[in-house]
Amino acid sequence: MKISVILGTRPEIIKMAPLLKILEAKKADFFTLHTGQHYSYELDKVFFDQLELPRPRYNIEAGSGTHAEETAKMLTGIEKILREEKPRIVLVEGDTNSVLAGALAATKLRIMVGHVEAGLRSYDRVMPEEINRVITDHIADYLFAPTARAKQTLLGEGIAKERIFVTGNTIVDAVYQYQETARQKIDIKEQFHLTPKKYFLATLHRQENTDNSERFASILEGLSGVAGQFKLPVIYPAHPRSRKLLDSLKKHPKDIKIIDPVDFFSFLQLESNARLILTDSGGVQEEACILHVPCVTLRDNTERQETVEAGANIVAGASAENIVASAAKMLDRRTEWTNPYGDGHAAERIMNTITEAENG
Repeated sequence: MKISVILGTRPEIIKMAPLLKILEAKKADFFTLHTGQHYSYELDKVFFDQLELPRPRYNIEAGSGTHAEETAKMLTGIEKILREEKPRIVLVEGDTNSVLAGALAATKLRIMVGHVEAGLRSYDRVMPEEINRVITDHIADYLFAPTARAKQTLLGEGIAKERIFVTGNTIVDAVYQYQETARQKIDIKEQFHLTPKKYFLATLHRQENTDNSERFASILEGLSGVAGQFKLPVIYPAHPRSRKLLDSLKKHPKDIKIIDPVDFFSFLQLESNARLILTDSGGVQEEACILHVPCVTLRDNTERQETVEAGANIVAGASAENIVASAAKMLDRRTEWTNPYGDGHAAERIMNTITEAENG
């Protein structure tokens, strides 16, 4: 059984790493296809090297563009490769344009699709990620739901229960597998001159926040307010698009230390040693929950509702006042919540499910 793993963004590389490790260990017949959705493979190569993953056999180099431009480039490139390779199943993870293009190309060629992290919903169709994940779920043959809640969402949308498998989330596998390695290889005190639990960590990159200058400025005001009220700096690894918007601001946000994007090991250390994380990233919400670091979500909604129910996260929106108030609430909470995303064996369950189904 030949398997194709399609990915295109750094979070996908990280979340697919445990699956790639298992495929390599089993000497399975598989290949990785890198779409290059945000960065070229050359820029993403550090993630493959750091996580000790097999190099992609194919690199499409789709690059950035409008959603239509990105998806069209990827569809064309993926279809050509799948026609040549003829895999039995294509695995995609998450909700990006790479996921949508991979699932569509495979389905049109009558190749089975396995969707890792199926069943997440924000119920906000303004988000392009919501459209991607809904379409992918409804055309996938295997839906690997990270939680029982995600399974119920899929059942509620009329998807057959025989196609849904609750596996846990592979990000737990990745955090558990790499946390000690990151600790041994990265020293945040030396690299960033920080004291553990004496700083806040922020990430801010989603389109709805960075494409709206007023919203972006309001969030930055909130981050400055959090830093001022609690007398701790905010560390913000800024994506290139966010950097441009930051540079355009007349007034530099106070008490926010802007740094360049970092590798996975460095970021994992920044997360695990932070006093509080403020983010608009879905993956970072999960990682904060797994690492037992309080989280404030800088969005109006979240598809990671399990983190809110666990008490690990609060949705603050973009209001500066709400961000400061939400930070205060989370800093007062105990961090002994139960991680809702599984025991770190999601990748094994996914591979066992595919193997058992294909062997009949």
